[in-house]
Amino acid sequence: MSSHSLSQSTSPSPPVAKKVEHVLEMFGDVRVDNYYWLRDDSRSDAEILSHLNLENNYTDSVMSGTKKFEDELFGEIKGRVKEDDISAPIRRGEYYYYKRYLEGKEYVQYCRRLVPTSESPASVHDTMPTGPDAPPEQVILDENVKACDHSFYSIGAFKVSPNNKFVAYAEDIKGDEIYTVYVIDAKTGVPVGKPLMSLTSYLEWAGDESLVYVTMDEILRPDKVWLHKLGADQSSDTCLYHEKDDMFSLDLEASESKNFLFVSSESKITRFVFYLEVSKPEELRVLTPRVVGIDTSVSHRGNHFFIRRRTDELFNSELLACPVDNTSETTVLIPHRESVKIQDVQLFTDHLVVYERENGLPKIITYRLSAVGEPLKSLQSGQSVDFVDPVYSVDPSEAQFSSSILRFHYSSMRTPPSVYDYDMNTGISVLKKIETVLGGFDASNYVTERKWATASDGTQIPISIVYRKNLVKLDGSDLLLLYGYGSYEICIDPSFKASRLSLLDRGFIFAIAHIRGGGEMGRQWYENGKLLKKRNTFTDFIASAEYLIEKKYCSKEKLCIDGRSAGGLLIGAVLNMRPDLFKAAIAGVPFVDVVTTMLDPTIPLTTSEWEEWGDPRKEEFYFYMKSYSPVDNVKAQNYPNILVTAGLNDPRVMYSEPAKFVAKLRELKTDDNILLFKCELGAGHFSKSGRFERLQEDAFIYTFILKALNIIPASASGHS
Repeated sequence: MSSHSLSQSTSPSPPVAKKVEHVLEMFGDVRVDNYYWLRDDSRSDAEILSHLNLENNYTDSVMSGTKKFEDELFGEIKGRVKEDDISAPIRRGEYYYYKRYLEGKEYVQYCRRLVPTSESPASVHDTMPTGPDAPPEQVILDENVKACDHSFYSIGAFKVSPNNKFVAYAEDIKGDEIYTVYVIDAKTGVPVGKPLMSLTSYLEWAGDESLVYVTMDEILRPDKVWLHKLGADQSSDTCLYHEKDDMFSLDLEASESKNFLFVSSESKITRFVFYLEVSKPEELRVLTPRVVGIDTSVSHRGNHFFIRRRTDELFNSELLACPVDNTSETTVLIPHRESVKIQDVQLFTDHLVVYERENGLPKIITYRLSAVGEPLKSLQSGQSVDFVDPVYSVDPSEAQFSSSILRFHYSSMRTPPSVYDYDMNTGISVLKKIETVLGGFDASNYVTERKWATASDGTQIPISIVYRKNLVKLDGSDLLLLYGYGSYEICIDPSFKASRLSLLDRGFIFAIAHIRGGGEMGRQWYENGKLLKKRNTFTDFIASAEYLIEKKYCSKEKLCIDGRSAGGLLIGAVLNMRPDLFKAAIAGVPFVDVVTTMLDPTIPLTTSEWEEWGDPRKEEFYFYMKSYSPVDNVKAQNYPNILVTAGLNDPRVMYSEPAKFVAKLRELKTDDNILLFKCELGAGHFSKSGRFERLQEDAFIYTFILKALNIIPASASGHS
């Protein structure tokens, strides 16, 4: 057992933020925010930066006693990584494209090789030759070279022109998700024209000589779509569409056939689509109309568009087809089903692939289509792809449109990330790549299962669980880390994370509560955890925690919780509601100042998210949001051990929200437990950018959890 107690009496005293009264009044309700001054949109105020540095120094000081252990843990986590590796090559025309990882390097190289026999049809058994007689590897772009002058480096888009001659890539060097786009000659790396400045990462080729891209307004809302001719100056680019409604944001995608680009404008409940032919990119045409509450997304094959359409009545979506030259003449291919949600659609020359969700699990169904040019009136019965684990995640991947080979990504809490090629004609699937996990990992040592907790209103909440079977007793004495998110209809499907083995191999159980507000159980699961039903998200999580205690997976003294972003809101809310239930909590880049942020339309994401959280300029929403907003509900009570993180350049959750939450907790909490705030001064919402830097962050968080549980061995803690 550890020889150092958790009390902070011997540690330096925590930073105290000064109080400057700031009165906010609405509907006769007065809120006093003494820490409003911590917000500085320019992120340059010396006093604020000094306070953030004091918090970081305090964190380092409190964690200094376990630094030796943390470094050993990082070595253990890093030791599982096969440092020199390549991704599963994807064939595009006459080339295989892939990413290469180099030993000791943080970032990837983007590479390609010629396909020796590019005329032969694609097969699930294709492999890229790599021997001395194989076509040589060509490194198109080396992120390690690009990143060496920057503390943060991320490529948000890497797009190869249809003729394979050019590459356009989007680069972020701050973490603020504002990109610069460079076009280079794929063979020589020589720049083509000047870089395009201040873009989103939405970027597609329209033929070989034009790019279509999206830019943002001052609240970082994607609002304009542009056409750029290769070599021309950005100032002469054509604006194809400007979305003026600040509840809506634009996105851009290419059809699998590469004949069309689709520009969508969406709010949280409405989505409508324009299309342009890549051969005539100047002309953007309406495909699906703007109707409040109707959400459409589009794919193309042959002489048909395929439209996934959701309405309030058809909440899990139906699939329609219409002729390209008569978009109002629609045929229903897959009708709406109450228990099955159509999540995604992927098209091939001869096949349709539908990604569905049923009973909390993802599924893949493939259909053979009638020949291109024939009328499309109905589908033959589909073929489903089988998976081995009881709970898992599966995601679409890029594939060759003209082939019958579907590629998908698969993983579970005990199965490392795997890439499969599936022959839709024969039903044969071939594993093309599985992430190598070094250090003696054996999947058969781990058990993964699904359980169901009962929420306060009787709803059954799915929980995904993994543990190492020879280490847990399931008698209430085990350690448990419970993760949750529960917003934006996002599905937190159970997937693999190699660093998590450092917890499982120390006897932890890891669980995910698939709470309402997420999309795991279909659209209504989301509808019942947003707006005036948002509190269900938090009470579902509490019910899941209580279920795990009741079923002897853990006890309150052994239960730790974790959530990021909107999941950080979850952590903040349940800490205020039930601080007695948890031993330790991690709130990553947490959205915790809900009312104040949602009242301020100058903050990024506010306007577009009134349909998610509600608009607090309306009285009913104001008081409902105030009832759970973490900053507004901190009170004088005992809290568990808490770690809060932030990124100074975060455009999604301003660093000042977690900073205020921590300051208020420091002021009011009545316990001696640890409260740490770690603010990355050179990163954004997704923390650091290097692959080992991110593992370092895992090691830090895990060390905090183990320290809070008081189970770091004295020999590893750096002092006797």
